[in-house]
Amino acid sequence: MGMGWIRTVAGRRRAVQAVVLGCALALLPSAWTHAVAEDRLHTTADVPATDVAVVFGAGLLGERPTPYLARRLDAAAELYRTGRVKVVLVTGDNSRAEYDEPDAMRTYLTGRGVPDGKIVSDFAGFDTWDSCVRAREIFGVGRAVLISQGFHIRRAVALCRAAGIDSYGVGVSDVHDATWYYGGAREILAAGKAALDASLKPEPTFLGPKEHGVTRALGSLAD
Repeated sequence: MGMGWIRTVAGRRRAVQAVVLGCALALLPSAWTHAVAEDRLHTTADVPATDVAVVFGAGLLGERPTPYLARRLDAAAELYRTGRVKVVLVTGDNSRAEYDEPDAMRTYLTGRGVPDGKIVSDFAGFDTWDSCVRAREIFGVGRAVLISQGFHIRRAVALCRAAGIDSYGVGVSDVHDATWYYGGAREILAAGKAALDASLKPEPTFLGPKEHGVTRALGSLAD
């Protein structure tokens, strides 16, 4: 048997090793988000009492929150009713006039008993990193409960901690439908971007001037 067969076997072995190494490297960012958030995940019943809850946008159906976003908002309303949070910061996309996540989130929350004056809107939360940086730099949030789906909450906690927010996460449950599995698969790629964001700390798409909505809603700043 010639040497070509040996070289072919060696080449295949190297190819397999390269694939395994590539997969391991691709999973490292996900391992990082899990490690950072591991002891920071709670339910609505046992999350530490915190002044501010941050709810991340998750899309609209017309002018109403998607079912996924509605469950995030339901959790925020529950935390407000039980006194575990005092203010809800809703952060989402309002990059065009006809698409306004924060206002839809506000309307949903007021319909579930959260006073309008206890809701603060961030209209430039275009992605998780932007939302975290703006919560810290624009709204002055230093400690918060973050609310999202289970497949996203670890990344949210990791990014907000990297942005300087002492963060706890509440991952709401959902039916494991196609959207859920898509979200879980997408997190593998999103975790890579999250690791870069946490390392490089880029400025958000829009920063803008400081806002006092959270401070005012907490009652420590006069109108």
